Amino acid sequence: MIVAVKTQFSPQQFQEILGRYDLGAFRSAEPVVRGSVQTNYVLHTTSGRYIFRYYENRTRESVLFESSLLQHLTQHGYPCPQPYTDRSGEAVGEYRGKPFLISEFIAGEHLENPGEAGRRLLIQKAAELQKLTRGYRPPYHEYRRNYSPDLCRTLARDAAAHLNTPDAQAKLAWFERALEGLELPAGLPEGICHCDFHFSNILFRDGSFAALLDFDDANYTYLCYDLATLVNPFREGFDWDTWQRFDPREDVFDFRDARWVVREYQRHRPLEQVEREHFFDVYRLSILIDGNWYFARGPASDFYEKRKIDYLDRLGRERFNAEVVGN
Repeated sequence: MIVAVKTQFSPQQFQEILGRYDLGAFRSAEPVVRGSVQTNYVLHTTSGRYIFRYYENRTRESVLFESSLLQHLTQHGYPCPQPYTDRSGEAVGEYRGKPFLISEFIAGEHLENPGEAGRRLLIQKAAELQKLTRGYRPPYHEYRRNYSPDLCRTLARDAAAHLNTPDAQAKLAWFERALEGLELPAGLPEGICHCDFHFSNILFRDGSFAALLDFDDANYTYLCYDLATLVNPFREGFDWDTWQRFDPREDVFDFRDARWVVREYQRHRPLEQVEREHFFDVYRLSILIDGNWYFARGPASDFYEKRKIDYLDRLGRERFNAEVVGN
């Protein structure tokens, strides 16, 4: 596996950085293998081990949002790394023009196949995160990409302008129409979602959930957005690289696992009635948000996210909600 370090740090540089903290004297550092966006090191000092996270593509304000969120969660006992402050009381440092955090090192392992028990823990912690953050807006939340129809529209317009082709404009028009069809009333509960509940961002230890990591995509959005990203109502084998094998008129749904995920989630945070009625719309929004990260993939006439939306629209809001969420 390739080491995900974009910026190299020397021992002298780490000594300089740690000189601002009461975390012991620098001994050594090793790069963190996992991850692909930010640069991460494990720091070994005379006081213990710490995680140094250097943000390659985030503003200071965006990282201040993250540090405030992590402090809020750890204060309420949620399993995630606690950020440390320097002698001036600042959690977010800056080195050579980019922000960084030094946070708690949590021992554990990433499991590629955690099994049903691991999935239950993941779903539970997603629900608990939403319970802790309902209505909570950390400082600088406006500097995050807060998932909403407006953000999705902006991202699609930016992507189309960057590609600057007739096909990109046609795809943008499709995104605009799909967004207009969403029903997301003002009463839908909002809060913080992690938005990347992949097992590579989770530490397990002795069969227990040790920590949720990497809040790089966390933002203020619809509270059931994380749940929408955890369910998959489509048949096994229908994916971004296989969807073309399926006929547009084919029944591609298999709701068994999606129903199980929603039931597990509601054991810890029951959905409100308005969430149950509009889960279809939040799920569609999650597909459209994903579509922006891969905007250039496929022609406007037929591409993965369009096919998923088309299938869902034929199924309809009431049938989808009944099958996935129940009455």
